[in-house]
Amino acid sequence: MVDAQKLIVAVGVTGASGAILAQKILVLLEEDPRVARVHLVVTEAGQRLFAEELGISSGDLKQLASRILGHPVAKIEVLPNKDVGASIASGSYAVDAMVVIPCSMGTLGAIANGISDDLVSRAADVMLKEGRKLVLCVRDTPFNRVHLENMLHAQQAGAVIMPAVPAFYHRPKTIDDLITQYVCRVIAQIGLAQEKMYRWAGTPAAKKAGA
Repeated sequence: MVDAQKLIVAVGVTGASGAILAQKILVLLEEDPRVARVHLVVTEAGQRLFAEELGISSGDLKQLASRILGHPVAKIEVLPNKDVGASIASGSYAVDAMVVIPCSMGTLGAIANGISDDLVSRAADVMLKEGRKLVLCVRDTPFNRVHLENMLHAQQAGAVIMPAVPAFYHRPKTIDDLITQYVCRVIAQIGLAQEKMYRWAGTPAAKKAGA
């Protein structure tokens, strides 16, 4: 029985570079006591991404989450991307929020234009039609006009467009510092503010001037 006070979150992973971003968000959601369940959908290109960038083979899809995190998981359920009849493909199933991380330009285009031909795009379409939180962590550069227009269409439909852009104002010392700050900000967008996230409080000079 799912705790009604805890969130159900869907996570889509596509073939855009950034497997480490997907890994980090799964780690944080698995650890977060405010999360009841995570439905993970990885496209075929996303599975290849894990293999090429993190050395994690697809193997048995049901065990993919455990291989990504490096230990058994309690909350994460892996759903086949071809299963358009899965729970999260219906608006009657209460998913509180969805994050597509990383989000390829192809997946963005499908979502922006309502082409629900796989579970990732269908689940995202459901979030938009039901007025629920959808965060698209687009990962490509430079953007062409089609990319920009698709981002605009998706944003106008209700999605949050959150490019995978690192921040440096918290003076990161490692790649993990960069990844954690970005992913924490993504999770904050779905209402799960993280203690690990650095929050800007103004420069020392500005504080002194205002004293």
